[in-house]
Amino acid sequence: MAQSDKSKVIKGAFWKFAERIAAQLVSLVVSIILARLLSPGEYGTISLVMVFITIANVFVSSGFGQALIQKKDADSLDFSSVFYFSLFFTAIIYVCLFFLAKPISNFYNMPILVPVLRVLAISVPIMGINSVQQAYVARKMQFKLFFYATFIGTLISAIVGIVLAYSGFGVWALVAQSLTNNVIDTIILQITINWRLTREFSFERIALLLSYGWKLLLQSLILQFYSSLRSLLIGKFYTTEDLSFYTKGNQFPELISSNIDTGINTALFPVMSKAQDSISRVKSMARRTTDFTSYVMSPFLIGFMAIAEPFISLILTDKWLPCVPYLRICCIILLFRSPQTAILQAIKAVGRSDAVLKVDVPIRIFAIVILLISLKHSVYVFALSEIVVTLFGTILYIIVSEKIIDYTCKEVCHDFLINVLLASIMGLVVFVIGKVVLLHPIIIMFIQVLTGAFIYILLSIVTKSRSFLEIKGIIFKIIFKR
Repeated sequence: MAQSDKSKVIKGAFWKFAERIAAQLVSLVVSIILARLLSPGEYGTISLVMVFITIANVFVSSGFGQALIQKKDADSLDFSSVFYFSLFFTAIIYVCLFFLAKPISNFYNMPILVPVLRVLAISVPIMGINSVQQAYVARKMQFKLFFYATFIGTLISAIVGIVLAYSGFGVWALVAQSLTNNVIDTIILQITINWRLTREFSFERIALLLSYGWKLLLQSLILQFYSSLRSLLIGKFYTTEDLSFYTKGNQFPELISSNIDTGINTALFPVMSKAQDSISRVKSMARRTTDFTSYVMSPFLIGFMAIAEPFISLILTDKWLPCVPYLRICCIILLFRSPQTAILQAIKAVGRSDAVLKVDVPIRIFAIVILLISLKHSVYVFALSEIVVTLFGTILYIIVSEKIIDYTCKEVCHDFLINVLLASIMGLVVFVIGKVVLLHPIIIMFIQVLTGAFIYILLSIVTKSRSFLEIKGIIFKIIFKR
């Protein structure tokens, strides 16, 4: 990876990471407060509604946004055309959700779903506007703007959610928090970015962007539909409490993964797209990204598995302990996100959106078969089946990467599995400490975290980890400059 490319990725990743950390820290505090104030059933209700909103948002947040970033000469006409098209399209989606609210409510026999879904669906047109703004920011590598918009929106929405929850509004506190966050985020971005909407529209530009974006849109839709299908089936065949524990168990590991993985790869895709004519450069970026993200993510995820039970008991109270098995399963699944995401970004960057779709379709067909087989057993087996799907998907991604960017299976394993092995050794020691040390849970967790960090750094020094040396160099450079 060229030095200029590395600088852009590091700088962009820093601000994206800062944005995610700031937003998620506030969200984490709010989530803990609301989890203590609200029942698992109320969380289950909002989780069910968010499934439909998330699927709808895929239509506006995927495809066109990626196409605007990937296109080398995207101009004002492209952005304005996508804006008007998204606004029109999201209005249609909102109308569909409005009228589907009643049938959905009848299917789950939950009358509260009607007003909640109709109100939360307002976020879909808002996200249509926001997706164009985010594409512009990503293309210009102005990720600092994300930080300000997301942090302010999250902070204000957090206050709104907590006040309403304390006032006894129940599930509506979560609705208000979500909507407020989307609205404020969009308003602040509109004020701060340089792009301004013009009175121009081109069907030709829409068609051109769609030729690249529809495959990514369909791939994202398939992925989100499958992910949502799991929640929908749990909500239908089990209970809202089961869905709530499953959702909450996924929340904390996803918090770790999205902060690190999304931060790096959001900054990486625009840089990869500019280097799309050089396969060797794109491959080099993919390899460094796999190594770096797995090095950073693995100790967090495996360490979190080791302290899951005391953490949940201490932070959310014992009523949420049933979510611990799902938390651990999710951590295992997310370990494989590093190579998958790096390969995905590389394939998209070189313009092979068709390959992304081709590899994802068989993964989801296989996943649905496994899902239906596991459904008749228990929610726990249902969750475990996703590990099998993740392994299958990783193998397919590696096969495709070999053909398109010459990123071989041996290279992927070298970049990825060594970091997982180091983190696993650290995690085993941390887990044993939790079983043999008999002190207050807070003290035990403090000892576990410090010991885990020491062991992982020591192992990194012994193995001469490239990512560790790179991080150390960045830290020394920052200190030296100061």
